Amino acid sequence: MKKNVLIYGLLSGICVAIFMSFSVGYCYSENSFDGSMLLGYTAMLLSFSLIFVGVKNYRDKHNNGIISFGKAFLMSLYMALIASTLYVIGWMIAYYNFFPDFIEKLAAYQLSPAKISHMTPAQIAGIREQMETFKDWYATPLGVAGATYMEILPVGLLVSLITALILKRRISST
Repeated sequence: MKKNVLIYGLLSGICVAIFMSFSVGYCYSENSFDGSMLLGYTAMLLSFSLIFVGVKNYRDKHNNGIISFGKAFLMSLYMALIASTLYVIGWMIAYYNFFPDFIEKLAAYQLSPAKISHMTPAQIAGIREQMETFKDWYATPLGVAGATYMEILPVGLLVSLITALILKRRISST
């Protein structure tokens, strides 16, 4: 079990970190964050699909086709934690070495005349407040790590829950 968790967690983490690096690089080169959230969460789901594969592999090849919800969920959760940690490490390396002005660029984009022209003053104030919160979080490495975990870990938890629900299989009593 530990080997499967480690292998599929690392594969998932490497994939999601690579996707993230390319998508942030694309946003920078295009100077646009349009669609970046959709792209990012799609990449997370695709990468986390390896968690499903890892649990299914363990269930079918190493556990005689049987796995409880609890064991499937724990395996999935551990894989999601490994993958999320690689994502956070990857983002911190990318942020501090290649994109140190990320928050400023994101704030400038979110508050650009084209974006705010159709917003109410209350919506604009909300975006300004959100950007200030992000700037506060990004003031320290611990804040960057925390904000990044908050971005990916809920997706990992959801995938873990769905994986466990789909793959659980008990011994049939006949």
